Amino acid sequence: MTGLAAMEKCAVFMEEGRISDVFSNRRFQQRRFEPGTQIIDVNGAVIAPGFIDTHIHGFGGFGTEDNSADSILAMSRLLVQYGVTAFNPTLFPVKPAEMLMAVKEAASAMGREEGAKIMGLHLEGPFISRKRLGAMKAESVQNVDIEFMEQLWEAAGGRIVNMTVAPEIKGMRELALFCLKKGIVLQAGHTEANYENMVEGMQAGILHSTHLFNAMSPMDHRNPNAVGAVLIHREMSSEIIADGFHIHPDLYRLLLRNKPMEKIVLVTDALKPTEQIHEPFISNGDEQVFSEGVFRRKADNVISGSALTMIRGLKNLVNFGFSLEEAVKTSSFNPAQIMGYRKKGAIIPGYDADIVVFSRDYRVLAVMAEGIIKKNLFE
Repeated sequence: MTGLAAMEKCAVFMEEGRISDVFSNRRFQQRRFEPGTQIIDVNGAVIAPGFIDTHIHGFGGFGTEDNSADSILAMSRLLVQYGVTAFNPTLFPVKPAEMLMAVKEAASAMGREEGAKIMGLHLEGPFISRKRLGAMKAESVQNVDIEFMEQLWEAAGGRIVNMTVAPEIKGMRELALFCLKKGIVLQAGHTEANYENMVEGMQAGILHSTHLFNAMSPMDHRNPNAVGAVLIHREMSSEIIADGFHIHPDLYRLLLRNKPMEKIVLVTDALKPTEQIHEPFISNGDEQVFSEGVFRRKADNVISGSALTMIRGLKNLVNFGFSLEEAVKTSSFNPAQIMGYRKKGAIIPGYDADIVVFSRDYRVLAVMAEGIIKKNLFE
């Protein structure tokens, strides 16, 4: 699976951290390699571009809310074992001083990774709707404040890649124009927007959406609202959390009919205790209960987020009606394109050698990040 098409009985040749060539079996048999070239036979397993998770709060007991570069680096080391070769650490909105510190710490981890590459930060707020908080905390939500946005940008050293905003909030157009000048991908989410608000947001450059169907105004026959706008306008792309709980499995059939495949992006929205073995499970300062495949805030049973991994999401998408080729595209090529990540997300000569190998029953067997083997169960 190249991220663009499916190919049978092929080999991928990598040199100096980049993909050098993709061989058919016939060409591979004819090729003579330099002595010392490492050849790994994956025995019919699937070779695909490494997963790119553009919305993830934490993993394995480490999270962005720790306000620690070490926690972000620990996420990097753990995620690569699950096939993730690049990710956007996603920050919850918190009080301004704390958020500036969290942004600075997370950004400082970039360039020091030992596993999955940190591509940049995803800010999920603070300019979102108090009516669609989900597990966010009301005291952390703010009105649009361009000065504070400038402070966030400076604290991150210009490393904010994407940002979730509510298009209906006063001052959003000014914020959107600021973000577009900085190259920040804007996502509509945690929003009570009506259809007109969404169209105005699109005109200002808000063309991606955060966990479609969740924490946004639902479609109504008299007002399509946020969900309807995303489905109606094919130019809008959307995140999906494919755990079978955040979205009813049959809604994926609707999505497949309404959205171009290149506009669908698989994300996990995984929380800090994802794949954590021992309790207590803590996320964003709250104790969580793991129930029906998701985390719920113990205090009020509100869904806090997902416990999904990208490989499980990929498997679920296939079970929900996607072809394997389509599912792979949502997990690699599509996020790379939407976020503007050049040379990532596909198995094409000249691209970064980010590779995941998984079995037909979706077990991650080998991972390579920028040409360095991070996992290899074939040895």
